[in-house]
Amino acid sequence: MSELRDLLIEIGTEELPPGSLRRLAEAFANEVHLGLERHNLKHTSQHWYATPRRLAALIKNLAVEQEDREEIRRGPALAAAYDEAGKPTRAAEGFAKSCHTRVSDLETLETDKGSWLVYRLALKGKSTASLLPEIIETALSRLPIARRMRWGDFEVEFVRPVHWSVVLFGNETIKCPLLGTVSGNETRGHRFLNPKPIKLKSPSEYPAQLRTKGFVIADFEKRKQQIEKAVTRAAEKLEGRALIDANLLEEVTSLVEWPVVINGTFDKKFLELPREVLVASMQDHQKYFPVTGKSGRKLLNYFITVMNIKSRSPREVIRGNERVIRPRLADADFFWRRDLGRKLEELIPGLKDVVFEKELGTLHDKTERIKRLAGYIADRLGADKKLAERAAALCKCDLFTEMVGEFPELQGTMGRYYALKNGEDPEVALALDEQYMPRYAGDRLPGTATGRIIALADKLDTLLGIFCIGQTPTGDKDPYGLRRSALGCLRIMIECELDLDLAECLAQAARGFSDRPDAANSVPAVFDFMMERLRRYYLDEGIRPDVFDAVLECRPVSPHDFHKRIHAVTAFTRLAEADSLAAANKRIQNILRQAGNGDPDSIAPAVDASLFTESAEKDLAKKLADAARKAQPLAATGKYTEVLKELSKLRNTVDTFFDKVMVMVEDNMLRRARLQLLAQIRHEFRQVADISRLQG
Repeated sequence: MSELRDLLIEIGTEELPPGSLRRLAEAFANEVHLGLERHNLKHTSQHWYATPRRLAALIKNLAVEQEDREEIRRGPALAAAYDEAGKPTRAAEGFAKSCHTRVSDLETLETDKGSWLVYRLALKGKSTASLLPEIIETALSRLPIARRMRWGDFEVEFVRPVHWSVVLFGNETIKCPLLGTVSGNETRGHRFLNPKPIKLKSPSEYPAQLRTKGFVIADFEKRKQQIEKAVTRAAEKLEGRALIDANLLEEVTSLVEWPVVINGTFDKKFLELPREVLVASMQDHQKYFPVTGKSGRKLLNYFITVMNIKSRSPREVIRGNERVIRPRLADADFFWRRDLGRKLEELIPGLKDVVFEKELGTLHDKTERIKRLAGYIADRLGADKKLAERAAALCKCDLFTEMVGEFPELQGTMGRYYALKNGEDPEVALALDEQYMPRYAGDRLPGTATGRIIALADKLDTLLGIFCIGQTPTGDKDPYGLRRSALGCLRIMIECELDLDLAECLAQAARGFSDRPDAANSVPAVFDFMMERLRRYYLDEGIRPDVFDAVLECRPVSPHDFHKRIHAVTAFTRLAEADSLAAANKRIQNILRQAGNGDPDSIAPAVDASLFTESAEKDLAKKLADAARKAQPLAATGKYTEVLKELSKLRNTVDTFFDKVMVMVEDNMLRRARLQLLAQIRHEFRQVADISRLQG
C-alpha cells in the first residue's frame, strides 16, 4: 500500500472581498480535490480554510504516488490482422509500430463480440509531488472570480495581489511557482499582531500554529461560531439580546482574522426613529449588531461590533465607534422629520420626472398601469378595489423621500411608516411595504389582501413590459430580477390560495401598454417563462419531474389550481393502480394518435355503447360512465385527489378490455366506437393531468 501524507496548500493575499470569501475557499478546496481525482491520487477528505488574507486547503491521507496501472490498447480484429497465409497484414504491422513493438509481441483478446490484437502497456505511477504544481495551478485558474487583477510587474492575475504561498506535503516542502511567488513552508500571522513568518513542520499543525503564534483563527466556521457566541454574551451582559443577521455574521467573519467583540452606546433620543432605520444604520452601514430587550421587540441604545485586533485601549476604540454612529443617526433623524413635513400623495407629480425604463415610460406611467391591473385583480378576488387602487397610486412615492434616498433598502418600509403618519388606511400602508414581498427566496409573503394585489400587479407589469421590449433574462444575467418576480407571483397565488387566471392577468397587464400594440404577443412567452420557474419551485419541493409534466400537459391557467393537481397526481402515484393505469393511458395515447393522424384530440370522447359486441367493452363503458358521473362534479370543484381515486377503480376493467378486445378492427363503425371509448377514458383523466406522462 502506498504511503499516505497530509497536504496543505495556502495562498496568502491582500484582503479578499468578503462577499465572495466562502465561495472562493470552497471552490479552491473542491478544485484541488477534483484535480487529485483526475490524476487517480487517492485521499480520504479535504477541508477548506479562509480568512481575509488567505485561502487554504488541507487534504487528508493523500497517496505519495499514483498506483501502477496497465493500459490495454486494442488493435485490428484478428481476421484483419493476418492474411490467408498467416502473415501479418499492413494493419497489424502499423498497429505494432504505433505501439513501438513487434507483431510477435502483441497478444490476442477474446470477447463475445470477436477477437482482436492488443498491446498491454505497464504504466508506472507518477509521484504526487511532481503532479501537484499543475493540479494547484489548474485549481486556481478555475476559481469563480468575476474580475482578475494584475499587480507590480507580474503577468499573473488573481482576485487580489498574492504575497506568499505554502505547499507542504507531509514534512516535505514542494517548491513551485504560484501567482508570482515560490511556495514554501512558511505562513504569515495577523497583519498587526504577528506579521512575521511562521514555519510549519506538518500540514496538520496549520490551524493550531496560526492560532497560538499568528493570532489567526483560520477555520472560517469556527471563527464564525466564536463571533456569534461572543456577540450573544456581550448582549446578555447588557441585559438584552443581539440581533444577529445571518448575512452580517457571514460578512463580519470574512472581515476579521482575530475577532474581538466590543459594545458601545448612542443617545436614547434616537430610539424614537423607526426600528428599521436604526437597524439599517447599524447593521447595513456600520456592520454593527443591534441590541434589543430580552423580548426581542424593543431596540436598546446599544450596539455590538467586532474588531480585527486586540487593542491596548479598547475604551478609545469604543468611543471612536460611538463618534461614527452618532452623526449617521442624527442624519436619519433629520431625514425622518423632513419627510414627515409632507404627505406621500404630494410626491405623486415627481413620478413623472423619473424614467422607469426608457421604452416603458416613467414611474408615473408604471404606477398608472399598476393601478389599473390592481383594480382588475381586486375585482377577480372580491377584494376592496378602492384600497387596492389607493395603494397602487402611492406605491412608488416613498422613493422620493430623503430617508429612502439615504437608505434605498428601506423602500416600501418607509412608505408604510409615512402612510400611517398621513392617516392612510392601515391596509394601504401595509401594502406599500408588502408590494416588494417576497424580496428573496424563502422570504415571507404579503399578509394583507391589498398587499398581495399590489405585489402581483407590480411584478406582472414588470414581467410583461420587460419581455415586450426584448430584455429577457439570458444565462445568469437578469438585471430586472424577472426570475425572482415570476417566482414571487407564483408563490403568492399558490401559498395564499388566490384562484387567478394567470394568462388573463398577463393579458390585462399587456393592455396597460397601449402604446405598444405588440404587447399582447409577449403574453405566451411570459406565461411559459413563469411555468419554467414553477417547475423549479416544485422540484425544490421534492415533486417528481414527471408529475409536473403530467399536470403541465393540460395547461392549467391558475397556479393555485395547478398546485392542487400536483398534489393529487403525487397522491395518485402512491396508489397500487397507478402504474397500470399510467401504462394504459400511454397505450390509449398511442392508439388515438395513430388513428387521428398524429392528433389524439381528433377522436371525440363520446361513447355509443349500442355498437359494442364484447362483454369486456360493455362492462368498461358502464363503469366508465359511473366513474365519470362521480368524478366530473369533483373536478369542477377542484377535488382532484378524489377524482383520481374514483378513476383508479377502473384499473381491472381497463386491463380486461385490452386483454380481450381488439380496437383497430375492420368494421369502421365498431372501430370508431372503441376509439371513442378510449378517448373518453383519456378525457376523464385529463380533467386532472395527462397521466400517460408518468414514469413507472
